[in-house]
Order: sequence, then structure tokens, then C-alpha cells
Amino acid sequence: MKKVTDLGIEKKNRPIKVMQYGEGNFLRAFADYFIDILNEKTDFDGNIAIVKPISFGNLDLFKKQDNLYTVLLRGRKDGKVVNEPRIVKSVEKVLDAKDDFDEYMALSHLDTLRFVISNTTEAGITLDENDRFEDLPNTYPGKLTKFLFERFTYFKGDKEKGLIMLPVELIDYNGRELKRCVMALADIWNLGEEFKNWLESANVFCSTLVDRIVTGYPRGYADKVCEQLGYEDNLVDIGEPFGLWVIESDKDISAELPFANANLPVIFTDNVKPYKDRKVRVLNGAHTASVLVSYLGGKNIVRDMMQDEIFGKMARQIVDTEIVPMVPLPIDEVKDFANSVYERFDNPFIDHELLSISLNSVSKWKARVLPSFKDNYNKNGKIPKLLTFSFAGLLAFYCSSDLREDGLYNNRNDGTEYIVHDNADILKFFAENSAKTEEEYVKTIASNAQFWGEDLTKYKNFVSDVTNYLIKIKQSPSSAVKYILED
Repeated sequence: MKKVTDLGIEKKNRPIKVMQYGEGNFLRAFADYFIDILNEKTDFDGNIAIVKPISFGNLDLFKKQDNLYTVLLRGRKDGKVVNEPRIVKSVEKVLDAKDDFDEYMALSHLDTLRFVISNTTEAGITLDENDRFEDLPNTYPGKLTKFLFERFTYFKGDKEKGLIMLPVELIDYNGRELKRCVMALADIWNLGEEFKNWLESANVFCSTLVDRIVTGYPRGYADKVCEQLGYEDNLVDIGEPFGLWVIESDKDISAELPFANANLPVIFTDNVKPYKDRKVRVLNGAHTASVLVSYLGGKNIVRDMMQDEIFGKMARQIVDTEIVPMVPLPIDEVKDFANSVYERFDNPFIDHELLSISLNSVSKWKARVLPSFKDNYNKNGKIPKLLTFSFAGLLAFYCSSDLREDGLYNNRNDGTEYIVHDNADILKFFAENSAKTEEEYVKTIASNAQFWGEDLTKYKNFVSDVTNYLIKIKQSPSSAVKYILED
């Protein structure tokens, strides 16, 4: 079989405009993919230098493939099944921050460099006051601070040579946190007031929100994927068609990144929070509010839940009637996002197990569902029945006294054994109280303010309704769902 390098692909010689910390699957199927389209459809005309920030792993596959690789997007979009490959040609070079230190630092001297993208995991943006400026600092903020100081020094503090930071690490306000770390290190390392002023005035630290499921290299079925492609690619990267990049900054940078001209799903804003709320409430909230009772009802993966006449209807009604109206964005935008979520849940290429989503459901219900519950209550003066029902589903899923070393064991009505995974103290509390009557069990769990941040029994009719739903779910999850939908 041909290799991707045998296809005669011409890589256009473009200046390096982007430095990227991280060579992982997500960035390659997301940011690098977007920039590749940007190069094709606009006058952006800029390539990427990828920097591997940690010593783990090597870059041999990139070098063997001339930094070419395929992104294969598979799923549903606009009602159709999508299975679209694209060979990404936007990566100019790939280097190791430690082994190629001089080449890495030389990137700071590039007049064309403008953007820094990073994905160094949630733990990557941390301040280590013991990090050292000499040689190569250990942390990502340390590496970036040293790199920026080198650029500041080389260009003699020229304010036209600042950079735009676009971190995509999954922490709240990632840009603000990255800037805080960099500014702190500038103080700790005594890099001077002029440098700090340059950081403030010449550079932009954006906070971002990203959304795309990327499953990465198809281990176990790569041969079939390469057969479909018609060539061998050891860096093939698989993701879903849906993508969203929300970029928050004080300064308008949209003209420098003309994503709109390439019809790419990127939103520039001065406030990322409403979009984060939309994702957490609609996408994550739909999962948390529907998967537990669906699993108890015999469904094992998200797609089967969505395609089921009863449980799929429940999931959609929860979102459409009690979540979407509470999101602080234009209603049509939120409805469109919800429809994209339904397509993502029905992806024929991803078997997303409900049990994997059930991990740590107590904290997830508090973060993802409770805000919509409270907004409904405050607006309508009564508890929302479907979100209340989802709480009963959680209590049914956790209702067992069989606590073992590896989790809380329980059984579905069909006899299937499953293990509840959560914080040890949470599992212990459920196990100690599960033998109580349904009403006492509900009161005990709902009143635990350590779990929910407040006593949920204060909401009128909450205990009685949850108790009623819990009894019905224990008897028959599918009948309980039918009941709540017809109520």
C-alpha cells in the first residue's frame, strides 16, 4: 500500500505564524486542521511549528511522514452521515523543546511568528515558584515566559512583536490563568519592569473554549481505516464533524484569524462564560440528566439511548424544555447547538458507554444540572419535573449497600451487575443510607449540603416528587420514563 508521502502532495512554503505546544491528537484534529483550511480558503498564509514540551514520546513518525497526516471526521452532520478525510499540510516543522533547544528558542526570533497555541493538559497551566529560568524550565508557563523574554530581548522591546496566546487547556479562563503564571514568573525571575510592561501592552492572552470529540489513532482497526483512505498513514487522527472554538479577548483579533471567511466554527467574544454555560448545561447536562436512568433501563451506549423511542424522547425533552430556555444566549443559537448535540449523541462511529459517563455523577449533577434546575425554579416558582426526575435516577443508580474496595456494586432489573465509581466518602454515604425507606433515603441524600452546595429539601415538593419517581424507577425504569413524559 502507498504511504501518505507517496501521494505527491506539494506542501506550500509558508512563513511560520503559529507555534504550538503539544503534538497530541486533539490539537492536530482541531487547531491544525482549522489552520490548514484557513490557508486554503483565505490569505492567512501561515504554517505551524509544533513544539513537544515534555520528554515523553518521540517525533519519529512526523519526520518519516514529512509532517503530513490525515484527519478523518466521522459522524452525523445536518442529518447526514459524514466520513471525510483531509490531509493536513499546515505543519512546517516539529521539534523537541529539550533536545532541539536552540532551534526552539530560535523560533522567538521569527518576525512572522504571531500566535502561540497550547494543550498541555489541565495540569499544564500551573505556577511552580521553584521553576528555574536557566536552561529549560520544567513547566509550560516557565517555558513560555523564557521564550517571550527571549523574543522581547531579541526585538529590543518592540511592541509590534508581541504574540497572541491561545491556550485550549480544559480549565476555566485558561488565558487569564496562563497570564497570571507568566507575570508571576517574570517577578520571581526578576526579569524587569520593561519586560512586564511589554507583556501587558504587546501581548494578548486569550481565554478559550473548545469542543470536539477526538478519538485519535484507530488502534485495533487502523488497517481498515488505511484501506478506506487508500494509503498508509501512521498518524491518522479521527474525530467527530462537530467543532467549536470560542475565543475571548479584550482586543479584537478576528481580522488576524479570518476563520469566518473560511466558514469555520469559531466565535470571537469578550465573554466566554455564556458559551461555557451552554456547553456544560446542554451537552454535559444532557448526559448527566439522562444516562443513569437509561442505563438502568437496559441501554449501554449513548447512540442506543438516543435511538430508543422512550429514553431518546426523554433526553430531548429534558434539553428542549428545561435546559435550553435557561441558557443566557439567543434562543435560536441554543436550539441549534442542542440539535448538534443530538447528532453527536447519535454518532454511528462512536460507542460511548453510559457507564463511562456515570463516573462521579454526584459532582456532575451539581455542576451540570443543578444550575438549570434552580433557574427553572426561580423563573416558574416550581420544581422542573424532568430535572427532578433525573435526580431520582441518580439516587436509584447509587442505591446499594454493597460497598467494596473498587466501588459500589449494584444490579439492574435485568440482573446485570455494575459498579458505581465516585469519591469514596460519597459512596460510603450512599451505602450507609440505601436501606432506608425511599422517603428517608431521599431526604438524607438531598439534604447533604456537602454534595449539592445546599439543602435540596428546601424546594417545595422536591422530596415527595423524587420519592415517587424513585419508587417507579426501581420498579421499571422504562415505565417510569413513560409516566414522567405523559404526566
